[in-house]
Amino acid sequence: MSTNDAGNTVSGSNQTDAGNTVSGSNQTDITRAEYCVTSCADIFTGAGEIMASPMAPTPLIGARLARLTTEPDLLITDGEALILADTPAIGKTGPIEGWMPFRKVFDVVASGRRHVVMGANQIDRFGNQNLSAFGPLQHPTRQMFGVRGAPGNTINHPTSYWVARHSSRVFVDQVDIVSGIGFDKIDPQNPAYDHLNIHRIVTNLGVFDFGGPDHTMRALSLHPGVGADEVAENTSFEVAGLADAPTTATPTDEQLRIIREVLDPKGVRNREVKS
Repeated sequence: MSTNDAGNTVSGSNQTDAGNTVSGSNQTDITRAEYCVTSCADIFTGAGEIMASPMAPTPLIGARLARLTTEPDLLITDGEALILADTPAIGKTGPIEGWMPFRKVFDVVASGRRHVVMGANQIDRFGNQNLSAFGPLQHPTRQMFGVRGAPGNTINHPTSYWVARHSSRVFVDQVDIVSGIGFDKIDPQNPAYDHLNIHRIVTNLGVFDFGGPDHTMRALSLHPGVGADEVAENTSFEVAGLADAPTTATPTDEQLRIIREVLDPKGVRNREVKS
């Protein structure tokens, strides 16, 4: 029996609140949600000492998993204004080592030392993101969040997207309103676009980037049980590399232990992503 960095007691074998048995080997009954969590953790590979800003439960668990495994220098917050010294389970807190009020976030954004994982109501083939409204700009049919910080995020630092339900309603041929900037909106004469970096999209079906022709969406991997046809049927445009995309890497025993015992013992991930 041992104590991890978050102060949680870990034993050799136990039953978690989510109903997952954790023992010497965890490679059976891996859920789709756990593939999504480890894919979100991979977003931060090589990030170093930056601020991680995940905006939903699955990427939040992923960012904390990265901090406990490959990226110990990631700065994480409680989701509001407090910088956490340790890496607690989702919904928990711990010792506070700093203060990050909203005004200071803008300083970090402008410095480029941040990686945000946002959601999206619409994304197109070039990575333009809409979380503002459906319908024409001047006469929207449904109002949502507004552009929020998406324009500043996309032109200042790495930006990734998390989509819990990959569908043709989200992955559209053209977004109704551009909130986050896509690659076809770049003005090569304007240095403001020099740092545009749409790094990854993780969905319940796979992992994608914008390494296709003319910076269009490309499949990097598909989660186990997902075929190219399923992705194509749920995307309104052609996805590059879909036919040849490999299977998403299997989580390691250590990753599964941390996810199930340390970061998400109550199984919040499985409520966001159904297997």
